[in-house]
Amino acid sequence: MSEQKLIDKARKGNRRSQNELYKVYYNYAMSIALRFSSSRDEASEITHDAFIKMFSNLDKYDKDQLFKPWLRKIVVNASIDHFRKYQHVPQHLEVLENDSKVSNDGLEQLAVEELMRLISMLSPAYRIVFSLYVVEGFSHKEIAEQLDITVGTSKSNLAKARNRLQEMVMVHFGTQNRSHG
Repeated sequence: MSEQKLIDKARKGNRRSQNELYKVYYNYAMSIALRFSSSRDEASEITHDAFIKMFSNLDKYDKDQLFKPWLRKIVVNASIDHFRKYQHVPQHLEVLENDSKVSNDGLEQLAVEELMRLISMLSPAYRIVFSLYVVEGFSHKEIAEQLDITVGTSKSNLAKARNRLQEMVMVHFGTQNRSHG
């Protein structure tokens, strides 16, 4: 069955088609949710919430648009909703005066899975800003509006996330080099 026929049937409430749509896109949605979560369980919860939202809004899906980007937006928004619901966002973090670029040399050498693991170890506030800015391409203004924080807090959290990731990469490579040397 074509993707569009599957979507059309799911839109009409056909449970079998909804289940099939879930199976087809679960891994895709989960991979997005993992970027925003600290554990597989949390990502699974976000994914579940995203599918509930997706099914309840299928009537708003425009057939002329690609389905995956539409679903991606729902998963990102479900991740933001999850963050708002379960995490406290410090409103007055110190804003870094020098938003200097952090070297990404070590990050380029990491396997994607290892990088995802390190990102999941960031504090929730740093992880969500990092993921929205670096992975999803949101501007600091958009992030500030989505999370109800200031643009300065968004920039500060991104800088601190990058610094923390760089520290974790250095520890990772230092440990790896010692164990191989």
